Amino acid sequence: MKSYQRLTAAQPAACRVEEEGAAPVPSGHGKLAPWWVGSGLLVAAVLLSTITVWVLRQVSGGWLGPTAPPKCLVVPESHRFDCYPERRVVVTQELCESRGCCFIQGPPLAEGKQGVPWCFYPPDFPSYTLESLNQTALGMVGLLVRREKAYYPRDIQKLRLDVEFETDTRLHIKITDAANPRYEVPLDVPRVMKRAENPIYSLNFSWDPFGVLLQRKATGTVLLNTTVAPLIFADQFLQISTSLPSKFLYGLGEHRGSLLHSLDWNTLTLWARDVSPTESFNLYGAHPFYLLMEEGGNAHGVFLLNSNAMEVALQPAPGLTWRTIGGVLDFYIFLGPDPNMVIQQYQQVIGFPAMPPIWALGFHLCRWGYGSSNGTWQTVRAMRNYQIPQDGQWNDIDYMDGYRDFTLDSQRFSSLPSLVEDLHKHGQRYVMILDPGISSTSPHGSYWPFDEGLRRGLFLNTTQGQPLIGQVWPGFTAFADFSNPDTHQWWLENLQHFHAHVPFDGLWIDMNEPSNFMDGSEDGCPPGELDNPPYTPAVLGDSLSAKTVCASAKQKVSVHYNLHNLYGLMEAKATASALIQIRGKRPFLISRSTFPSQGRYSGHWLGDNRSQWKDMHYSIPGLLSFSLFGIPLVGADICGFSGSTSEELCTRWMQLGAFYPFSRNHNTQNEKAQDPTVFSPAARTAMKDVLLTRYSLLPFLYTLFHRAHLQGDTVARPLFFEFPRDEATWELDRQFLWGQSLLVTPVLEPGVDSVIGYVPQGTWYDFYTGSSVNSSGEMLKMSAPLEHLNLHIWEGSILPTQKPGTTTEATRGNPLCLIVALSSHATAWGDLFWDDGESLDTFEKGNYSYVVFNVTQNIFTSTVLHASTEATKVTIGTLSIFGVQKPPSKVLLNGQEKPFSYLDNQVLNVSDLGMSLSQGFSLQWL
Repeated sequence: MKSYQRLTAAQPAACRVEEEGAAPVPSGHGKLAPWWVGSGLLVAAVLLSTITVWVLRQVSGGWLGPTAPPKCLVVPESHRFDCYPERRVVVTQELCESRGCCFIQGPPLAEGKQGVPWCFYPPDFPSYTLESLNQTALGMVGLLVRREKAYYPRDIQKLRLDVEFETDTRLHIKITDAANPRYEVPLDVPRVMKRAENPIYSLNFSWDPFGVLLQRKATGTVLLNTTVAPLIFADQFLQISTSLPSKFLYGLGEHRGSLLHSLDWNTLTLWARDVSPTESFNLYGAHPFYLLMEEGGNAHGVFLLNSNAMEVALQPAPGLTWRTIGGVLDFYIFLGPDPNMVIQQYQQVIGFPAMPPIWALGFHLCRWGYGSSNGTWQTVRAMRNYQIPQDGQWNDIDYMDGYRDFTLDSQRFSSLPSLVEDLHKHGQRYVMILDPGISSTSPHGSYWPFDEGLRRGLFLNTTQGQPLIGQVWPGFTAFADFSNPDTHQWWLENLQHFHAHVPFDGLWIDMNEPSNFMDGSEDGCPPGELDNPPYTPAVLGDSLSAKTVCASAKQKVSVHYNLHNLYGLMEAKATASALIQIRGKRPFLISRSTFPSQGRYSGHWLGDNRSQWKDMHYSIPGLLSFSLFGIPLVGADICGFSGSTSEELCTRWMQLGAFYPFSRNHNTQNEKAQDPTVFSPAARTAMKDVLLTRYSLLPFLYTLFHRAHLQGDTVARPLFFEFPRDEATWELDRQFLWGQSLLVTPVLEPGVDSVIGYVPQGTWYDFYTGSSVNSSGEMLKMSAPLEHLNLHIWEGSILPTQKPGTTTEATRGNPLCLIVALSSHATAWGDLFWDDGESLDTFEKGNYSYVVFNVTQNIFTSTVLHASTEATKVTIGTLSIFGVQKPPSKVLLNGQEKPFSYLDNQVLNVSDLGMSLSQGFSLQWL
């Protein structure tokens, strides 16, 4: 039996070693030599074993147990891949060795902690052999064969390997049953027609045991080496491991924690679950994608297209193990080589995000517990009275009659249609919540959504073919099956009926994991291997049905076991389609549960957070992770959902939240109000000012969303995306960038009037004053009184801003102000995308304007690359140029002299330009 070998960048050819006298091997793969081959190595291994046993006994205080075989002792702790990952099981030597694995007992761990596995794979554990490998038009096809069964039921002995060299920076590797079809995620992915001609990666295979070796050609860095542990492919347990080239790994959501994952024996579970964001819990969405930074600043990403319950085990080798309990192993690898390009390449597979309507980027206000439509209206009026910007007013489930979808509480919310009419008159929008659980207890004929859904057969069914009944807010409920196209039509009809009465503008889809206040159903779940699989990943509640529906529930496309993680995506797809058909405009939709490609249909908020300082901090890695996942329209509940906020916390959170791409203040019932109007004049003014700053930046933000929609750029992004060769940025998650150029450094702790933030090397300009900061790449202390949020502009950038109004509609009619931040070479660049803000497919139909701004040799130019009538409605009023080294003697606008001002901090201001956005112009200073 052949051995598993650790492969480092210094050993790129180790998996291509052929044994002397062996039969010829198909090109590109070979046999792995055992670690201890050779007379001297065997002696050394035994000697090392003896020493290791003694050392381990001293360190572990006698926890080692019986002496392990030498082949086990040569495996370093950090490289021990878990052979017995089951939770709630005390792994004994007998249990471990029954699987053919090594057992070395370590000290007991604290409750909930993970550490070095006691039971791990020996180097010669049986795996698959690559029996054949043949070239295809797009890559290769191979046959994998397992001679000895592994330890999970229904081991699949023959697997098909498909490799497609899809692009020069994208590789597709798929492993599935060679004989029988299996469930695969019903996600539209691109189909390539020709093989990549000049890939920046090289791919090799080990054939016995089978393994994938992927390297970056330019550096030789080994990105994947799956020979470190055996491949297991049983019907309900699929596992593959790989070494990693560094410890800097991000993604794998949805979880709460730092942006950079710990590789210290850390297991991340992916199974959509309704639970307040808590460290180590599996949360609302599932995103089996990671981004990894390599030594030197290159980056790559890996996506496992699989929707079954899954866990990803990280260990300090560094190494990673994928474990899933269904489907196939369908991997896409993205070679970047920089992190921005990795995310673009990922979205080329899952789809680029939708372009939101401009009003979606305004400020939104909500709470559960307004009590009535008049109470909601009172808050709207107070916001207007203080002239605080607001675009969206929302209601939670209290607007409903008995918490039933598509109903209105006729007593407390009777004036809701009038409120919505008033919002529309003031250029504002209305958004309401919807849940997928449909009340099942109303008398027959009294609640059309359930009656009609039942008649058409549109709900999740039990194994007996009857609607599965759970319990959510309205009581007993059935759950809409959004995998059924007929459900989309029923959903549309329900929304049309309600919209005729309450003309809402956007929708908020909640509870769509789907959440269930029961485990499974009112009757529990039936026995069987869907609800009780041979292996259950480390899900909260230790059961797939914990606070959701039975995994055995039947849906149109497949069983819920396969589709659970897709539920929110499928509901979002149906809801976005309905909004388009009802309103004929771009849909605005926020969803709690998400899956790859969700950005095509909805945004996301980070769930039911708490009014605590640490929750405010954790919102930053949360929104940055969703930027990686292709869902740029993301934010957290500003000031916290549950618990009671303080004035200081809410002020600081409003400052941070003004720079969430999706900005909404929301809290729960029975807590004091936390909208900006209820605080002291000083706090209220600070909140108003930061919202006005956001609204002034809407042209810049909207352009970032256009670039996200067009090519998959991130909107909010980590600092390392722009400074990938500066390793000091790789762990930062208390600051972030908007696009390439705007650095946000919020205060995240109480009782301070300054903040320490990292400023990458170069010149940065204070957003408000234009004063410059020259950094060598260092942590800097910045003044941060309660009314101030630190914002800095990166040299070489041009930001389009606008005089802010109290709505996006009012703002859009105001003159533009262009902020130019000169580089050390006195150059700068920026762009602006402009359309009507709400029509469908404006870019695709050519109904937009696109303008590029450039500075070189003291000449600013505005060049219109594409024009539409919308651009004739707005003017460029002011140009502010930061970093002008000496006072100009004169300024020329299209050759005509123009008044200007020059400040001591090297800021040149030219006002009253009056130039139409639709016309190019130049401005020169001499």
